[in-house]
Parts: sequence; C-alpha cells; structure tokens
Amino acid sequence: MLARRGMITVNEAASLAESQAHFKALKPWWDVLMDYLLVLMLMASFFSATLLIITDKVVCMPKTKEPDKYLSRELNEAIFTPSLSPRQIGHLTNLDYQQYTYVSVVCYHKVVPWQSKYFPYMALINTLVLLVSSNFWFKYPKTSSKVEHFLSILAKCFESPWTTKALEETSDQPPPENNRLKSSSTRSMDYSPKTPLLGEFRFPAIHAPVSTILDKKEEEQAKALFEKIRHFRCHAENSDVVYKVYICQTVFKVMTVLLVLGYALSLIGSFSFQHTCKPGIQNLMGYSIFTCTHNLAFILEKILLTYVLFLCLYAFLSFYALFWLFRSSLKTYSFQKHSDGTGFGDIPDVKNDFAFMLHMVDRYDSLYSKRFSIFLSAVSEGRLRELALNSEWSKDKLKDTIGRDAKGRYELELSMLPAVPRSVYELNEVEVLKLELISSATLIGAVSQLKSLSELHISHCSVKVDPDALSFLQQSVKSLHVIFTDLEELPSWMYSLKNLQELYLSGNLDCSSNKTIRLQSLHGLRGLRSLSLTSNLSHIPSALMDVAGQLSKLSIQNGDTELGSLGQLRKMNRLVELKLIHCKISKIPSALSGLTSLQYIDMTSNLIQNVDELGTLQRLRSLTTLRLCHNAISRLPPSIELLRNLEELSISHNKLDNLPVFLFNMVKLRYLDVSYNLIRVIPPEVVHLTRLETLAVTANQISYLPLELFRCSRLRFLYAGSNKLSSIPSEIGQLPLLSSLDITGNNLTTLPKEICNCLQMKKGGLDVEERVLVSLPEELRVRYM
Repeated sequence: MLARRGMITVNEAASLAESQAHFKALKPWWDVLMDYLLVLMLMASFFSATLLIITDKVVCMPKTKEPDKYLSRELNEAIFTPSLSPRQIGHLTNLDYQQYTYVSVVCYHKVVPWQSKYFPYMALINTLVLLVSSNFWFKYPKTSSKVEHFLSILAKCFESPWTTKALEETSDQPPPENNRLKSSSTRSMDYSPKTPLLGEFRFPAIHAPVSTILDKKEEEQAKALFEKIRHFRCHAENSDVVYKVYICQTVFKVMTVLLVLGYALSLIGSFSFQHTCKPGIQNLMGYSIFTCTHNLAFILEKILLTYVLFLCLYAFLSFYALFWLFRSSLKTYSFQKHSDGTGFGDIPDVKNDFAFMLHMVDRYDSLYSKRFSIFLSAVSEGRLRELALNSEWSKDKLKDTIGRDAKGRYELELSMLPAVPRSVYELNEVEVLKLELISSATLIGAVSQLKSLSELHISHCSVKVDPDALSFLQQSVKSLHVIFTDLEELPSWMYSLKNLQELYLSGNLDCSSNKTIRLQSLHGLRGLRSLSLTSNLSHIPSALMDVAGQLSKLSIQNGDTELGSLGQLRKMNRLVELKLIHCKISKIPSALSGLTSLQYIDMTSNLIQNVDELGTLQRLRSLTTLRLCHNAISRLPPSIELLRNLEELSISHNKLDNLPVFLFNMVKLRYLDVSYNLIRVIPPEVVHLTRLETLAVTANQISYLPLELFRCSRLRFLYAGSNKLSSIPSEIGQLPLLSSLDITGNNLTTLPKEICNCLQMKKGGLDVEERVLVSLPEELRVRYM
C-alpha cells in the first residue's frame, strides 16, 4: 500500500543506509564531519523553507496623517463614562477583511526584500549542491566501479580467516593455547561461609575456540583473493582518475562554500520586521501608506546566523582537506609502517589510485591497511600455499610418487610446488631428492630424518636451509646438481658442504657478461672429486684453482663459447677424466700432456682440424678413451699409433676420407667409431685389432667389407648402415659373438645363410630392410623378426 502511494518502505530505507555505510571506509574524519554539517545545514534550510511555505506573510495597517477627533472624544467618554459591558477601542479604518488581505499580498511582494523571501530556498539548493559534490566520486562511472571493487576486496580481506591466522603467526603475543583458560571458577569473589557453593563445586574451564587450521574451502577462497588483488592492483595502478576526481570535487567544494559564505555574510542584518508600504491603491482603499510587519524576519535572521556558522566550519574542514591533499604525495603508498606489526616486509610500494585509496583508508582506520597488506605479501601467499600444500600432499601421496633412477636408487621428484611439503621428511627411504621450480623452497631440520639421502637436485629455485638442516646436509649429501638462471638460485650454503664429492652446475657463469653471478671460493669443499660446469665461460674460473689438486673429474660444456686460459689445467694433476665440449677449441691443449693420470678425454663438438698434437699424449700411459666427435678433422697423424693403451677411439662426424694403416697398430682398441665421415675403404689391416668388440662405420661411402674384418673374432657390434654395400660376405659366420648388426640403407638384396652361425644374435639384433630379410630361409626369418 505504501509503495503504491509513493512512500519509502522500511526495507528501502535500510538498504539506502547500508549503501551509504558501504563507503564509510573511504571517508576520513573531515568528510564525516562535513557530512554531519551538511545534514544540519539541510535541516536548517529545509525548516526555514517550510516556514516560508506555511506561515510566511505580512500584516499591514493603514497609516493616517492626523488623529481623528471623534476618536479622542470616544476615548474621553470611555474614561469618564461607566459602562457595564466592554467596548472595542481602536482606530476605525472602514476596511473589511478582504481589503486587508489584498493589501498584505501586494505589500509582501513590493516591500519585503528578496532575501526574506528566497534565502531559505537558496540555502537548500546550495546545501544539496555541496551534498552531491561530497559524494560525487562514489557515483561517477569511471571511479565508482574501482572504488566499489576496492571496498569489496577490502571487506573480504578484513573478514578472511587467513588474515586472522597470518596475524596470529606473526604476533608477538603467546599462542592461544598458552593463554590463561577462561573459566567460570575464576572470580573476583573469594570463598566465604556465605558462598559455600564456590568451595564445593568447581566449574569446568571454558576453552576459547581458536581456528588454527583452514579448511579446504577457506584455503581456496584465500587463494582466489590473492589472485583477485593481484589483478586489481595492476588495474588500479595504471591510472589516477580516482585521485584526480577527489581533488576536483574538493576544490569545487572550497570554491562553492566560499561563494555561498560570501553572499550569506552580506545578508546578516538585512532582515527587517517592520516595513512601510506604498502600494499605490488609494483609490481602492482610501489610504496611500501602510505600515507592515514581516512575522518571520526574526527567526530567519537567527537561521541565517546558524547557517553561516555551519558554513564557516564546513569551509575550515574543506581547506584542511585541500591542505592534506597537497601536503605530501598521495600517489605512492609504502607498507613499511605496517611491516613491524605483521612481519611481512616484502611488499613493494604501490602507486596511483591504489595508493590514494589506501591513504584514505588509513585516515579512517589503519587496521584495514594492515590486514590488506597480508594479501599483498609474497611471503604471506607462500605461507598460505605451504599450508594448503601440507594438507594436500600427505605421506601416502608422496610415497606413490617415489620411483627408481638409473642406478636403482629411490628417487623423489617435486616440481612446480609452492614449497616443500612437510611429509617429505617422513620418507626415510628417499636417496635422491629433486626440487624443480619450487617457489619458496626451504629445508628445515626435519630433513635429518632422511637417513638415506645422498643426492640433491635443485632446478630453477632458491632453496634456503636452516642451521640444523645445513649440518645434516654437510654430513650426508655426496652429490649436488644445481640448474640456475640468477644469483638467488645459486645456493650460498653449497660452499660449506665439506663431504660433497660431486658438484654439477648449469647456468650463466660468464663474468664478462654477468658480474653478479660468479663462483665463490670452493676451498670449503674438501671432499670434492668431480665437477661439472654447463655454462658459457670465457675462461676457467679462478675458484676452480681452490680444488685443482683434488679433482679427479672435470667436465665443461660451454655452449659454443670459446674457452680460454686452458693452461690452468696443468694444476689439476690428479685428473682422471676430462670433458671439454662445445668450447670452440681449435687444437688439442698442450697442458694435457702433463696430466699423467688422465684416462678419459672427451673434446666433442669443437673446431679441431689438425690433431698433430696427439703424439704429445703418449706420456699419458693410463689414457684409454679418446673422443673427438663433431669436429673438422680431415686426417689422422702417424703419431696416433703411439697411444698404445687406447681402448676406445671415437672420431665420428668429421671429414676423414680414409683410415690410415698405422691406426690399426693400436692393438688394444675395443671400440672404434668412425661414423659419419667420407671413408671409402676399410683397410685389411683391421685384422690386427684382435680385441675389437665394437666397430661403427655408419654413414660413409664404403662399398664392401674386407674379409679380414671377419677374423676379429671378438666383434660383438657392427654398425655399417647408410653405406654402399652390395653384399655381405659369407665369412660373417666366423663371428660367433656378434649380437648386433646394422646394415640398413645399403644396396643389399640378399643375406648369406651363414649368418645363422652368429649364435649370439637374437631377435631384434639384426637391423635390415624387410625386403632383404626375406631372402633368408623361413626358419632364419622367424629367428630375427
């Protein structure tokens, strides 16, 4: 019924009040006071305007020039002649009521000044203008959506369970469980005979409920809130429209209130109760002058003074707001003042509209910003993810992810997690732990429960360790693998792993291009024996000289960056294995001739063309493996035969067009790989390689296999694919140990049936086209297919 009559219902009024209260967090104290002043000004102007509408009028009486002689006579008679009934005494004007009314209306419009008639309406309009301008930034489309979004997020931050938990964790107060228990037995009243029940019955303690664990729904809500704030921050920091609109509305209010105050002050004292009116209607009334009284003049004067007082207070507050806006930069906000209370000092400064709204919130209550800061902190977000992680990754779930590596060891790999789950420390059987892309990886003292842990892999994550964890790692970790892209991912604690035996580093260590990432002294790695560097070094790091005398294995994969200062290799006199790969080396370093303990040399993927220096390696009596693959070697020097103890020689992917006879004087060779060259003939001197087990001549131009090759009775693997072979000699049957034969990509049409004498060749051991395989008897085809 009320709605049909156009009236506001109680629910509508309540919702209106709630919408106004929604913005209170962005109203500083001066805005609140100005709102109250506006309400008072509105009431005063509305009251005065109502009076004008309802009771405003003037009362006029005609003014005569001479006293009436009859009036004097009647007065005398009234004084000296007694009478039983009262008589009306006054000045008879011979005017009736309608004439009085007419005169009053004419005189009201003619002699009453404009301020007496219109000031209340002007005051009402001015107040409404100030009221609208005070809340304009809450209604303007370009600012209202951002403000409402900010307030919505602010309310969720204030009420989020994660906010309470984060503040509990960083609070200096003792944990809730250590607080004194609330109990009804704790009373200020002592026991007395008048209160016997207090001594006979003890009330149970009432524990204050404390929420220390977030449920799944609360965790997801907190995560969503972090993400929402991250997006809102990017949006709010891109512009300063809210800041500009608030400044404009403040300046507008100052100008408006000065204008209103100016003309209002000029009206003080201009309200008059009595007026003389000459309406010019003597022919109608018989009188030319009337004396009129304005009945609202006195109260309008008082309302004007009250209104001016409110305007002065409003002007003072407006000037203060303007002073606050320009006193300091409000387009930058720092959370350092809140870091002591929350423990989150990692929050970067915010700017533009985001900063301005936070400054406004601080003027209302700084507790809002303190709670808001929890959701801007990466540390806080990491703690939340860690909490969720620990509940998600239980011990049983982690056990299901444990596998075995190539060596048969128990291996646990964790990738792209916010932190290391606590349940990891309960898996005592783990021997190899791999951490990859862990955003906040920390190893705590509980890692000492991993009694079998001996190898640790760290890939693109900054791992921190506490003192107890470091003590354990120093004793237990024997192998450390680190893949890094910046300084933070290169752990500083690795330099103190005194029992570390193997260190593998992969990242940019070139001091010329990256002065911030460099190896520190390795002097503390007293047990280090093997070092592998995958980087782009311009020279051998000086830190390697700290362990030069103890290294037995050194591997440098340099990403096709030229490696200089190879003379420092002379100091590594205990080297057994050396790999220099992708180092743009053009010749065999002379420093290698002094490393008499070397057994393995690998210089794959370099720019070596001439290997005449091979003769200098004859001093390396222990050298058994030489790999020179992926170079530009066109010939082998005669001095190569001096490497009599060599057992493995790999020269694949070069430019050799022949195999010199003296190569086959290296009678201890067990592995020979000359694949992907330009070789046309295998010399018959191959028969001298009586210990040969593997021969690879893939992708050459060989047209036949010499019969002498099949007298190498220990041959197990023969790779001759992608050549120009037209037939396989029947003497292949003289290789009883042959287990793998690759002859694909040749010009073969048939295979000798004597191949069946290669008893070690099983199914899958023969690699040849199917059209060639069908030339064998059916019983042999079944054997190899």
